[in-house]
Amino acid sequence: MNRAYSLLQIKAMDDDQRVITGMATTPEPDRMGDIVDPMGAQFAKEIPLLWQHKHDSPVGIAEFGKPTAAGIPFKATVARVLEDGKLKEMTDMAWQAVKAKLVKGVSIGFRPLAYEYLDKGGVRFNECEIFELSLVTIPANAGATIETLKSADAIHRKDFGVRLVSKSAPELPKGSVKLKSAK
Repeated sequence: MNRAYSLLQIKAMDDDQRVITGMATTPEPDRMGDIVDPMGAQFAKEIPLLWQHKHDSPVGIAEFGKPTAAGIPFKATVARVLEDGKLKEMTDMAWQAVKAKLVKGVSIGFRPLAYEYLDKGGVRFNECEIFELSLVTIPANAGATIETLKSADAIHRKDFGVRLVSKSAPELPKGSVKLKSAK
């Protein structure tokens, strides 16, 4: 299984809806030099939303919007489980981690269908089958962002209400120190 990551940016919360929206993947090289071409992605209408790519830890359902040259928008809902037990604990913990901004990323799990190796290293996945979206702690694709909206209706009115916020790495918080890479 291959993975591609995106950065999470929370703009609003609704504890009843538990809806997260954003870009599942962008065509920018990730931190490993890999590129997923959004126009070559195939996926089902609904796919599982997992916790940290653990196939035995589903926390909700995700739906992708129409792929564009800028990326693939998504809407995901973290399940609201009412019955006490491990599943309720896991879904509540996942939602709480997103709300607290401890988990700031998403990642697609996919199967390559057509790919090529890049001259500078990395792989360009021209076609792939995306079979899951995960909430992750450390994203590799820092160019895509996620927004959480207040109502599911707003998402449908604006084709998931998603826009690419930045094509570069996110700004560092005030007082942070930017490290130079050692090339």
